Amino acid sequence: MTGIVDLWLPILLSAVLVFVTSSVIHMLSPWHKGDYPRLPDEDRFRESVGALNLPPGDYMIPRAFSRQEMESAEFRAKMEQGPNVIMTVMPKGVMGMGRSLTLWFLYILAVTIVAAYVAGRALEPGSEYLDVFRFAGTSAFLGYSFALLQMSIWYRRSWNITIKSMIDGFIYALLTAGAMGWLWP
Repeated sequence: MTGIVDLWLPILLSAVLVFVTSSVIHMLSPWHKGDYPRLPDEDRFRESVGALNLPPGDYMIPRAFSRQEMESAEFRAKMEQGPNVIMTVMPKGVMGMGRSLTLWFLYILAVTIVAAYVAGRALEPGSEYLDVFRFAGTSAFLGYSFALLQMSIWYRRSWNITIKSMIDGFIYALLTAGAMGWLWP
C-alpha cells in the first residue's frame, strides 16, 4: 500500500498535464468545433425563448408532472407534434471562463486523487511502471469518461459528442497514468 500523501507530486503533475492538454484540445484544435451546430433561425429562437425570461437551469419540453399525465392522450400528442427539447439556460451576459476553468481544474484534481488512491491501495512503493499505469489509468478513464454515456442514453445527447469526449478522457487517463507511473515512489 502506498499512502496518498506520498503521491502529491504525481497527482499535481498529472492534474497540470491534463488541464493544459484539455485546453489545447478545446481551444487550439478543430476536434470539438462542430459539436454544437447553429439553429436554422437562431435569432427567432432567441427572441421567442428570451421573451419568457427563463431563469438559468435545465428544462425539458414537453414536461409531464406525473405518470398519469405522461400516459394521457394530450401529452402523447405533444410528444408526437414536437419539438421535444432538453436544454440548459445559462445566465445572461458574457460567459467568463475563470469559474469554469477553476471548477474544471478541481474536477481534474479529484479524478487524479481517486486514481492515485486506487493505485495506492493496490500497489506498494517501488511497483513496476506498467502496474501503476494500469491501475491509475483505468481509474482515471472511469472518472473522465464513463459518466458521459448516460447523457446519450437518457437525454439523447449526440453520440458523436459523447464518443469524442470519451476519447478526450482516454487521453487524459493516459497522461494521468504516465505521470503516476513515472513519479511513483
